[in-house]
Amino acid sequence: MGKIDAWKSRTRQLKGSVYALYYAYRDPRTPWYVRILAVCVVGYAFSPIDLIPDPIPILGYLDDIVLIPLGVALVVKLLPSAVWADAQEQASATMRDGNPANWIAAGLIVALWIGVAVLGTWLVWRWTTG
Repeated sequence: MGKIDAWKSRTRQLKGSVYALYYAYRDPRTPWYVRILAVCVVGYAFSPIDLIPDPIPILGYLDDIVLIPLGVALVVKLLPSAVWADAQEQASATMRDGNPANWIAAGLIVALWIGVAVLGTWLVWRWTTG
């Protein structure tokens, strides 16, 4: 049972890190390029759409196990340390008071997918008219 508990603990820790990325995204001290990356990581983490669908054995969860921690690590490396410390405090306070509102994740996911759709439409339009 020890390994299962360890995995649960790591999962909670990763979830907390993803919420901290949300707070880091909102911090005005965060550079614009780190904000974009943070939105992508948070959106991917909470999005029901994966690069590899979860029903595919082993590979379905492999992208979540690898990509999300790598994305979190990259954003943390690019963030100023004071911003990351503040974001972690906000996320732990939010999680301690109860689960964060699902509208946060939903809003980021919707914004991300709308952005992808607009960009894709613009690129197709430019390609067909240019």
